[in-house]
Amino acid sequence: MAESGSLPPGFGELEVLAVGTVLLVEALAGLSLNSLTILSFCKSPELRTPSHLLVLSLALADSGLSLNALVAATSSLLRCLHRRWPYGSEGCQAHGFQGFVTALASLCSSAAIAWGRYHHYCTRSRLAWNTAIFLVFFVWLSSAFWAAMPLLGWGHYDYEPLGTCCTLDYSKGDRNFTSFLFTMAFFNFLLPLLITVTSYRLMEQKLGKTGHLQVNTTLPARTLLLCWGPYALLYLYAAIADATALSPKLRMVPALIAKTVPTINAVNYALGSEMLHKGIWQCLSPQKSERDRAQ
Repeated sequence: MAESGSLPPGFGELEVLAVGTVLLVEALAGLSLNSLTILSFCKSPELRTPSHLLVLSLALADSGLSLNALVAATSSLLRCLHRRWPYGSEGCQAHGFQGFVTALASLCSSAAIAWGRYHHYCTRSRLAWNTAIFLVFFVWLSSAFWAAMPLLGWGHYDYEPLGTCCTLDYSKGDRNFTSFLFTMAFFNFLLPLLITVTSYRLMEQKLGKTGHLQVNTTLPARTLLLCWGPYALLYLYAAIADATALSPKLRMVPALIAKTVPTINAVNYALGSEMLHKGIWQCLSPQKSERDRAQ
């Protein structure tokens, strides 16, 4: 991992500014779209359903992930001035924990939505409130548990190669790291991916021929694979070889790709849903919606 007081080899101030700009765009896009989703849920009574509660959980997780990217973008710009991580070692641990919680909650919330859609479309029964609340509670409790483990000694948070954000340290590749990595990845990447793929595949088999399928059944799994897959490959490589031998620029790519998840999820789950799209439009044009209700 990069030292907090110096730029890694191959990175100049222009590269740091470029990374910071990309992170800033990703953060603002994710925050804007997911904030609209959260606001529409709060202001539109018709959206307050158990299935939309799962989407709200995802929007909250993605908003947190975007805030994490915003901190990274800010530190990238400050690093050009001060040549160091501006928030200290405790700030690094807090940033790593917050980013890990929201990333895991985003992954697991996507899987919960997939299962909820399977339950709705294939069993023809509405998702109950107690089931939805349990799923949301379990997702966030599980995410907080796994994110807290590095703070307690199983794994460790450290600086990304650029030194502008913090994540799970893969520089050592020892038994402590590998045992945490494989256990955490099974429950928080492979299992959610399996649930997502299986749920949408069963939906396609049952409803694909009838034309009653109103959701995108391929984008969620592709998002998990394409956006989180590079991180998974980097950590897998770190478990069997010295990942620090890779170019710091190459090791920054998975982080930049993963930060696109909030925007992609918002487009898929919020803008891609007719009801949520209507709720967002009502939030953007409240005067019009009030006239419609009056008529």
